[in-house]
Amino acid sequence: MLKSMTGYGQAQFEDSQACLSVEIKTINAKQADISMRLPKVLAAYEVAWRNQLATQLGRGKIVLTATYTCKDAATPTTQVNEALFTAYYERLQALAHKVDATVPNLFQLALHSADVITATATDTPQKVDIAVLERVLRDALQQCQQSRAVEGAALTKQLQGCLKAIRHSLTQVEALDPLRGKALRERLREGLRAVMATHALDQSRLEQELFYYTERLDIAEEKVRLAQHLAYFEEVMQSDQTMGKKLGFIAQEIGREINTIGSKANDAAIQKQVILMKEELEKIKEQLCNVW
Repeated sequence: MLKSMTGYGQAQFEDSQACLSVEIKTINAKQADISMRLPKVLAAYEVAWRNQLATQLGRGKIVLTATYTCKDAATPTTQVNEALFTAYYERLQALAHKVDATVPNLFQLALHSADVITATATDTPQKVDIAVLERVLRDALQQCQQSRAVEGAALTKQLQGCLKAIRHSLTQVEALDPLRGKALRERLREGLRAVMATHALDQSRLEQELFYYTERLDIAEEKVRLAQHLAYFEEVMQSDQTMGKKLGFIAQEIGREINTIGSKANDAAIQKQVILMKEELEKIKEQLCNVW
């Protein structure tokens, strides 16, 4: 069945030590366009996750956002470099005396000078559990795939409606074609009577020209090929493989047959059905932009 390139999945894990969340958003794009927003603690997994996203999601613009919070992270402590503070203080005081300036905030200036106060952690955060990471990513991917499948079911319904409409118009063309042939033959007879009344014609050459003319206007092959392309399109829709591009190629062939019928028919009633078929084909092409 069809899958859409539009999807969303989110999963998270939380215990007494850490909280991990992974969110995946996908929209349509011609190729795989993957962007990832990871905290530093997860940066080492970027390449592996990127490959996994490309393998499972295929085409589309894919955005993965992950957050990680370590609950038992060390509490930062403040340290004061007393020697550096004293050096700043004495230097500032000497400069103030040199220019005969008041120094009401000298203590604050020295205390907040560069590298006087530093914050350090007494411990390093706990390492991330790889098994937990893989499970959360897998759950988010599964949700995204399910979302894409739901969207794909809706796309399938719309495409089948368009195919049904094109088949209906093709049925109308098949019913109108014999009438078109009869009208064409009648016009030819009238034209020939008018010409033969005033000119002598070579019978053999006349038959050749008539055959060539009627052959150019025959749409029997186009009708058969169009029906075959419509059947193949629906067959491909039922497969489980990536099919967006393949369906696009089949849609091009469907359009080629519809255009040929329109150019050869030379009949107003058939042209009307051709226009209806083109309208439905444009709807198909628009929907295929979002098919995986």
